[in-house]
Amino acid sequence: MRAAPTILHLDMDAFFAAAEQAAKPSLRGKPVVVGGLGPRGVVATASYEARRFGVHSAMPMGQARRLAPNAAYLVPRFGFYRAISEQVMELLGRLSPLVEPLSLDEAFVDLEAGGVADDSGTAREAGERLRRDILATTGLTGSVGLAGSKMLAKIASEEAKPDGLVLIEPGTERELLGPKSVRILPGVGPATGEHLRRAGMTTVSDLAEAGEDELVRLLGRAHGASLYRMAQGYDDRPVVAERDAKSVSVEDTFDVDLHDRVRIRIEVERLAERCVGRLRASGHSGRTIVLKVRRFDFSTLTRSETLRGPTDDPLVVREAAGRLLEGVDTTGGVRLLGVGVSGLADYTQEDLFAQAAEESRGAGGEDEDEVPVGEGGVAEGEEPAAAAAAAAAAVAERRWAPGHDVRHVVYGAGWVQGSGVGRVTVRFEQPGSAPGRVRTFLVDDPELEAGEALPLVGGGEGTAAVA
Repeated sequence: MRAAPTILHLDMDAFFAAAEQAAKPSLRGKPVVVGGLGPRGVVATASYEARRFGVHSAMPMGQARRLAPNAAYLVPRFGFYRAISEQVMELLGRLSPLVEPLSLDEAFVDLEAGGVADDSGTAREAGERLRRDILATTGLTGSVGLAGSKMLAKIASEEAKPDGLVLIEPGTERELLGPKSVRILPGVGPATGEHLRRAGMTTVSDLAEAGEDELVRLLGRAHGASLYRMAQGYDDRPVVAERDAKSVSVEDTFDVDLHDRVRIRIEVERLAERCVGRLRASGHSGRTIVLKVRRFDFSTLTRSETLRGPTDDPLVVREAAGRLLEGVDTTGGVRLLGVGVSGLADYTQEDLFAQAAEESRGAGGEDEDEVPVGEGGVAEGEEPAAAAAAAAAAVAERRWAPGHDVRHVVYGAGWVQGSGVGRVTVRFEQPGSAPGRVRTFLVDDPELEAGEALPLVGGGEGTAAVA
């Protein structure tokens, strides 16, 4: 623990959704939900307007649609978000050489190492300056927490949301933490919280009073001892600059190319389970899920998704790998599949009892109304010609994912509001413009093509990215 609040935690506010609102004038001030739009999709980020309806991250997309039927539902544009994240990380790098990114929108900074703060006053000044610079550079807001440890800096940034700054003075930690729920501590998720509740512990002060021996008995040596120290406000983890790239992965090469999408999905889920087994055996968790697909012509595609925090939950990894598969064209067959986890951490912010929770909620399985698919991806009982036509139409419409950027020869830059029955609806607007007009085209209109994301602020280099 430090004697001055010189550890800073930055968390961008509703990052994906806020970036979409900034890029799309017609969505500003309206509920926006970003995530997988398929039948098994989950919410990645919900704007604060959508959260008023009860929508939150990691919620099944079907449930979100029921809660907020009039919200805008968009697929993620990770290239766009990554470009903005690079701008934010550059600003953090100006404060200190010790910047520890946790995800695209979250990082720790050691202000003392950068020589910009050595007491509460200079730390607050640095934090406020950072918030102003982020707004000026990206047009987005971030919340800042300042404290003498990483744990408390992160707690402070949560209390600062949205668009605020909270500083926790060293020496006030136990008084601050005592009445708060045990869920505020890293590593305590829903199931662990329930486990502690059944033992009569609901607040952080309950943990401190229980003592280390009791927590070790309940949670095991490593986690019990760690939780006892955190309950006392003690956390001596240093801010660590970008570590060497580490990952855990598994892959299989098939004797015969796979064509059936259901079989491919099953294999991806199986690989995800094996990958998590290796991940747990190594004592790590990770925040980036990677899918590798080698097609019939030996071309290899790699797709990745970065989560908000590290995980070793097999359900989370399995669902993320499935979402990545949805964006890969497997027409012609698949020779090899692989699933990996990178961005490894020595502990997980997810619930350590997640596996038990998964078992209690069931394995999930296929949707009950899913059409059975045979070899080659043709629905059973469907004429091959009709199936081919339907598949071609589906591929054409899949190009126009809701939220993605397009450009029209006549109308210029816009974004996809939706597509179906051979048509795509586009709203023509861009950052800084007034809300734009909506027009509808045939999905194969030769004058409409995929576009690039435009800069949010000032037109400077570094924000534009291929969506």
